[in-house]
Amino acid sequence: MKTTMRLKQGSFLWYLYLDKLYCLLSVRNVKALLEYFHLLDVHRNNTLNDVLFYHFLHHVTSWNRTQIMIVFNMLDWNAVGEIGFDQFYMLVCILLAQQNHLEEQFIFRHSRPVFELLDLDGALRIGAENFHMYNFLFNIKKEDLRELYHDFDITGDRRLNYKEFKLFTIFTMDKYQERQKAEKKKGKKDLLKKKRLHHVNGTLKQFFGTSVSENRL
Repeated sequence: MKTTMRLKQGSFLWYLYLDKLYCLLSVRNVKALLEYFHLLDVHRNNTLNDVLFYHFLHHVTSWNRTQIMIVFNMLDWNAVGEIGFDQFYMLVCILLAQQNHLEEQFIFRHSRPVFELLDLDGALRIGAENFHMYNFLFNIKKEDLRELYHDFDITGDRRLNYKEFKLFTIFTMDKYQERQKAEKKKGKKDLLKKKRLHHVNGTLKQFFGTSVSENRL
């Protein structure tokens, strides 16, 4: 399931803002989300069952039914057939992190809750199959998944405990920040190139009435 999730434009979640540093909603946004949750909760149980959950995610995301039900079963960790607002809030933050390409930041900031979500059987260990099953939630790159168990499985049991998982989140965050710096540096170079081109064209037009294209610089 490699399809990247997209929030449907115009849906309620489209208008929520996720803090890019801590990957959390503001108090104002949380209050709005709570009101929205109560509107979805047509049975007034302060929970959403699988039917309500499916229709909500089908309305706001591009996920298919299989993906939606996989997420529901993950959030409904005690198998009661419904989820509360805490799980709903976590899900919305994950959706907004993915929409804004902040998956590494989210996993790093919320490593403990993410670990507990992926630890389906409560064994305090996460196997590779868990990551593959839920990777459409976090979009961890294939090479990072390979490195995950090769470099961070210190105990050698092909499963990660929380400390090993935390090391992985620090590693992926470092790589993410390196990419951000490289993109920022490239952006500055491109801007400088455009400014130089604009200056050259201004000079050429002033003296010769002609200009040059950007790829000739």
